Order: sequence, then structure tokens, then C-alpha cells
Amino acid sequence: MNHLIPSQELENKITALFIKAGSAPSEAQQVAANLIMANLSGHDSHGVGMAPRYVDAILEGNLSPNTGVAVKVDTGMLLGLDGQHGFGQVVGVQAMEMAFERVAQHGACIMSLSSAHHLGRIGHLAEMAVARGWVSLHFVSVFSRPVVAPFGGGDGRFGTNPCCIGIPLGFGANAQEPFVLDFATSRVAQGKMRVAHNEGRQVKPGTLIDEHGHPTNDPGVVVVPQSNGRMGALMPFGEHKGFGLAVACELLGGALSGGGTWHKDPDGRRAVLNSMLVIVIDPARLGTQMSFAQESLAFVEWLRQSPDAPGSDGVVLAGEPERAARKDRLQNGITVDHATWQEIEGAAQKLGITL
Repeated sequence: MNHLIPSQELENKITALFIKAGSAPSEAQQVAANLIMANLSGHDSHGVGMAPRYVDAILEGNLSPNTGVAVKVDTGMLLGLDGQHGFGQVVGVQAMEMAFERVAQHGACIMSLSSAHHLGRIGHLAEMAVARGWVSLHFVSVFSRPVVAPFGGGDGRFGTNPCCIGIPLGFGANAQEPFVLDFATSRVAQGKMRVAHNEGRQVKPGTLIDEHGHPTNDPGVVVVPQSNGRMGALMPFGEHKGFGLAVACELLGGALSGGGTWHKDPDGRRAVLNSMLVIVIDPARLGTQMSFAQESLAFVEWLRQSPDAPGSDGVVLAGEPERAARKDRLQNGITVDHATWQEIEGAAQKLGITL
């Protein structure tokens, strides 16, 4: 049986969970609000279902509550930061705000953030930039269990390695809702497989391979150990092209930031560490703000004039589904499947509380 919970009530429960796990109330609320926003945006894979894993990561010592970023390099336009295994929802925001200070000074910033715990929905960070009228690009590596197979490979070798690009559309009175492209470089996010497994659903063909490297529609192959003790793997999106982008995210987000790359067998840790390379640009300082705004709106309008393909709902731009989901779920509540809620209650029991 699913649980339909108002967003504020759910946020209060998750906040209480993280306070008990050791976070200061302000940090606990910030992390909980970020997870709730992912649910509201239609991305349950990055929502409250992650809370039990966060609790486990704290208990195993690989997630450090009440920890901020450390500055390793600061040359003005270049920032090198270390997340020190702090909550990604906190250190990620801190890192972006530091980058914004540099953009205000110099017109652009290249920022790297290494070894943050799970950053959550990267689109949240891009939305912070586009709200200021700025462009942002994010290349992210995932340091956890290798769950994605290389193109042509038969087992997991790297993480879901997200790529995100935020672009403001228009300027001033003519501004429209922004373009926010945020996606895992696997066919689907790992968290969506957890949700599907908990809901007892099969997934589309071409998404997964099992522990023997054979195609399967069972999301459980990447959620729980299989017959031989091994796990299956997600496939990269777009065949060799998506695989290439995943490798670029690993090298730019992981290697260039100093966070490292994955090249070892799984070690069973529950923590999910992210490293990220971010580029933020102020179009006004580039001298193209007005033409950028005009051309962006003209192109988007041109796209919308395309006739609907048979059986489709017409042209949809990145960011629009999330905004529609927020409107609906704020009004009607957030549905949490029974298995996920049991996991959340189990995490609370580990901490000695009842939600």
C-alpha cells in the first residue's frame, strides 16, 4: 500500500531523522527540503528514498554531518574545493555560492568540488545559476558501486555520472522559464531502478543486463545481490555516444577535481561520493546578453511551432516536466511506495526513533 503524504509533513519527518543522525537542525532541514524538492519535481529516485542510505553512510563513517567545504585553490576565476564527505545538499550549495561570488567579480568561474557526499538532483544547482541569469555546466562523477556497463562491456565499471546544463531563456520582462537539462549518462538513474524494484515493476527492454551480462527487465539485478553474489548493470544511454559522455564526466568530474576515478571492485559501502566540475558564465559580462536572450527565445519559439508527432504531446523542453510535477505534487501530496516507507522507518529504528 502506497503512502500519500503532504510535502511539509514529509519534510518534517525526514528532518527529524537527520537530526537524530547527528545533523544540526538547520542542516537537517536543508537536506530534507532538497530531497523533498526532488520528489516534488517528479524525481523520486533522488528524493526521500535516499534517506535510509544516508543514515547508513553516517553510521559507517563515510558521511560526515555538519561539515562544510574546504578551499584548496582560489585564484579568482578558478576554485578548487573539497566537500570533505559532507552532505552534498549542503556543500554543493556552499560551492555554488562561492562560485557565484567569483562570477560577480570576473564574469565567469570554473569550480571543482571533490568528495562531496551525494549531491542529490544536480538540476537544483543549475537552477540556482539560471535564477541569476547565468549559464552553468556540470560534469559529475559517482564514486560508489560501479553500476553502469561500458558500451560493449558485460558488467558495471562506473557510476551513473550525471551531466547537467542550465540556460536562462530571455531577459528581464521577456524572460521565460529556463532550460534545465539534467540527466544520468546511464539509460536511467540507479535510483529509478530502486523505486521500480520497490514497486514490483519491470523496466523497459534495453535498460539492464543481469549478473551474467544478459539483457533483463528486472530492476532487482542492480538493487540486490543476485544468484552468484554479483550484481547486474545499467546500460549507458545513446550507445557509444552516451558512454563517451559518461567517461568525460568521470575524467572531468572525478579525475580533474582530485576526487579520483573508480577502478576497483565494489567494497560494499553505502556512501555515495560525488565530485564535480562546474563552469558558470554571466552572458552580460561576455557582451552577448541581449542577443543571447533574443536568439534563445527565437529558437525555442521555432521548436514549439513544430507539429505534434503522432501519439505525442508535442515538443517538451528540459525543465518543463519538473515544473509541472511540482505544481501537482504540492497540491496533492507526495506518494511514497510501501517498501520505500518501510526502509525509511527501518532507518529511524536504527537511530532509536519512530516516525
